[in-house]
Amino acid sequence: MMFTWGLAAKGEETERLAHLVADAIWPGKGNGFGPCCAIAVLKDNQSIAAGIIYHNYDQDAGVIEISAARWEKGWLTPAVLKAMYEFPFLSLGCQAVVQRVSDDDRAQHRMLTHFGFERYRIPRLRGRDAAENIFVLTEEVWRSNNLRRLARERAEERKAENG
Repeated sequence: MMFTWGLAAKGEETERLAHLVADAIWPGKGNGFGPCCAIAVLKDNQSIAAGIIYHNYDQDAGVIEISAARWEKGWLTPAVLKAMYEFPFLSLGCQAVVQRVSDDDRAQHRMLTHFGFERYRIPRLRGRDAAENIFVLTEEVWRSNNLRRLARERAEERKAENG
C-alpha cells in the first residue's frame, strides 16, 4: 500500500474535499470551512485516504488552522507530515499553525505534543459540557523539531533504497 499526496486544485476539487472532511468531522451538520485550500492524500493513487484542509487563514497575523479526516489507516506517513506542515510555513509564510482537538482524542494530543505544539484547553468551546483543545505550532519550533528531522531521515532512507 502506498500513499501519495497533492495540493487539491482551487475551486471545485478543493470544495469537494473540504465537504468530505467537514462531513467526517461533523456528520450530517452541514458545517463547512469557508475559503480554504486542501491536500488530498491518495491510497495507491486511486482512492482518497485522507483530506487536509487549511482554513481560517489570517494573512496579516500569519496564522492558519488545519483540520483533517481520514478514511484509511496509515495515511500519516513522514512524507505527508512533511508536506502537511511545509505548506503553511514555506508556501504561505505562516508564523503559526493551529489545530483544534477534542478532549477525547488522546492519541492526537500525544502526537501534537511530541511535535512541539503548545496546548491550550478552553472549557465549553465545543458546547456546555465539552472543552476544545487548541494546539499551536510556531514556525521556530517547527524548524527545530522532530517533524522536519523525521521527514528528512525518511527521505534519505528512500534515496538509499532506490540507489
